[in-house]
Order: sequence, then C-alpha cells, then structure tokens
Amino acid sequence: MKKGYFGSFGGQYVPELLMPPLGELEEACATILPDADFQRELDILLRTYAGRETPLTHCPSLSARLGFNLWLKREDLLHTGAHKVNNTLGQALLARRMGKTALVAETGAGQHGVATAAAAARLGLSCTVFMGEEDVRRQAPNVMRMRLLGARVHPVTNGTKTLKDAINEALRFWIAEQRTTHYCFGTAAGPHPFPTLVRDLQSVIGKETMAQCREAFGALPDTVVACVGGGSNAIGMFFPFIMNPEAAAVRLVGIEAGGTGEPGCHSSAPLNLGSPGVLHGQHTMLLQDKEGQILPSHSVSAGLDYPGVGPEHAHFHAAGLAEYHLVVDSRALAGFAELCRHEGIIPALESSHALAWVLDNAADLPGGGHVVVNLSGRGDKDMDIIREHLPALCA
Repeated sequence: MKKGYFGSFGGQYVPELLMPPLGELEEACATILPDADFQRELDILLRTYAGRETPLTHCPSLSARLGFNLWLKREDLLHTGAHKVNNTLGQALLARRMGKTALVAETGAGQHGVATAAAAARLGLSCTVFMGEEDVRRQAPNVMRMRLLGARVHPVTNGTKTLKDAINEALRFWIAEQRTTHYCFGTAAGPHPFPTLVRDLQSVIGKETMAQCREAFGALPDTVVACVGGGSNAIGMFFPFIMNPEAAAVRLVGIEAGGTGEPGCHSSAPLNLGSPGVLHGQHTMLLQDKEGQILPSHSVSAGLDYPGVGPEHAHFHAAGLAEYHLVVDSRALAGFAELCRHEGIIPALESSHALAWVLDNAADLPGGGHVVVNLSGRGDKDMDIIREHLPALCA
C-alpha cells in the first residue's frame, strides 16, 4: 500500500505548512511510540489513571428478551467517561516526549475535549480546545468540565457550528503554533499518520474484548457492534479482530447516524449515503453534493455529527471486512431508554445507536449466541438532549 493509505483511502491532503509537523509526528510514531519505556509509562497511565482494563458486562434482562447473550464493553467506565482517554493519554505522552508544551484539540460531543484537557493537566501541558457553537450549547456540562481542567475552550461560530468546523479551526491554530503545540486529533481520521496513530492507541479495546470473551464464555463473540462517527471507538474494537485469523467468522457491524429519517433530512452516514472525496487532509467517504461541496450533517448525538468518516473504515466497507448500517435518532433514543430501564446503565447517545441496531435486528442475530456492543461512553453529557426529546423518561 502507498504510505498513509488504506486501499484507496487516506493520504495527506494538506497545505504545505502542515507537512513539517506531520513529518515530525510520523517520525515520533516510528521511534518513540514503540519504545519500551514509553509503552511502560503509557500502560501505567491507562491502568492507574484511566482505569483499564474495562469490564465486559453481561445484560441479563435484555439477553432473556432477545434470545442471545448481550454483552457491553464498558468504555463508559473510564476516567472522563469515554474511550477518548485511551487516545489522549497516548498522544499527550508522545507530545511531551517530542518536547511540546501544549495541546490543541477539536471536539464534538465534548468527550475528546475533556479527555485532552485531563491528559494535559496530568502531564503538565497547556490545552486549547475548539468546539462548534452548536455543540457548546448542547454539551454544556462537558464545556464546564474542560474549563475546570484548565483548558481554553473556543466556540466556533462559522459553518454548521459543529465538529467539521471545529476541526478546521484547530488545523489553522496548529499551523500557527506547530513549534510548541501538538494537535491531539480526536478520531481515527485526518491526514496520515493520525488514522494509524489513533487506531493503534484505541486497539486496546478490541484486544481486551477478545481475551475477556474467551474468559467469559470460552470463545470469540458471534457479532461485535460499535457506533461510527469519525470512527475511533469502532476502529479500536474492529482492528484486532480483523488482524486475528481466528476471528475471521466474527461479524463486525458499524452503525452510523441516520438523522431524523424523514425524506430529505440531513444524516451523518457517509458510508451508507456518501461518495468518495477529500476533507480534513484525507481521501474518504463524505456527505457531499455533485460539485463536491460538503453537505450539512445531523445526529441527535453530537459525537456522530460529522459528514466524513475515518479512511480505514472506508476501506473496511469497500473491502467487505466490516458491514455498516444506519440508525435514526428516534431508534437511538429508544435504545438509550431500554438500557436505562432494563439494565441500570445510562449510555451515551452515540453508543445508543449501536445498541438500537442490536435491539431492532435481534431476529437476524444468532439465537443463544454472543453479541458484544462497544459502550463507548456514558450518557451524563446528554441529559439536556434527553430532557428535550424524552421528557416522559425524565419525569
């Protein structure tokens, strides 16, 4: 494969001014990341600060109803509330080893922003976070958490005022501050080497899941399901399965956000509804018009509200290595409610899309088998959205 490509997807489509820091980061990934001392320090941080390993939780009530065993990989139990901290601790530690003194990040749902702010505080780095004004409004608790952790949060008021526009502003900031600052990219997307770096840091999810499944029921699961926006939690889950020949029979299912589902509505499902194009330094699947102009995206979950997807997911989709479906807002909200009321777990709305797909497609899943959903985050951040869309549940 060409460097930085997954099949025909990936690459480095960036201004010349970004080539030096990307080259510096690529060299650091090749030399610092594999270093035994670096890996030892990262492992200590993941265990004693983030809270790894996360448990694999059986859902007895839903399992009895569905006719198969439903398991949750509990990334929601990590410090800061989501899988994002696996990536930010690794990148912050890498940045410090590179001699950087500051981190810049983008965030949609706010979980990556919180995780970046926490990692920066832990490792003595300053932190700047760009967040779309619309996401600042609907994820206010996470904005407060970022500021409490010492981050400077900059609302982005142009474009759709969501994740796409936050990434644009973070890249501009990085161009100006590249000497002292590392861009802590939040998902497995963007220009090379970010998709590979984020995937490798998140692969701890899939590695743990395989070992835990063997311990819990003596085999690998029949099906693994994860939500997909940019795709970091899903790539972290899927990649170890794809690389393991023993897991060839495991069905890997990624779930995109289908928006409201009404005719002509905006979605966040580029793998299902998009076409190939270039955005944020990568060639990938995008929501765009015939002239290549990026279309607005929508999801009830801020973390999935993005018109593109990581290039490795685009490759998995094209190569048939994983399958990708979409779930609309109302079904994701229903999945959220089911897990709250029947298992006592409050999931993030992003993860609720994956859970909803399992609930809605139970008849097509193996009776008596084992299905794992990656519960990528907890739902504390979504309470205002839940109050708006599910008032009866909160009454």
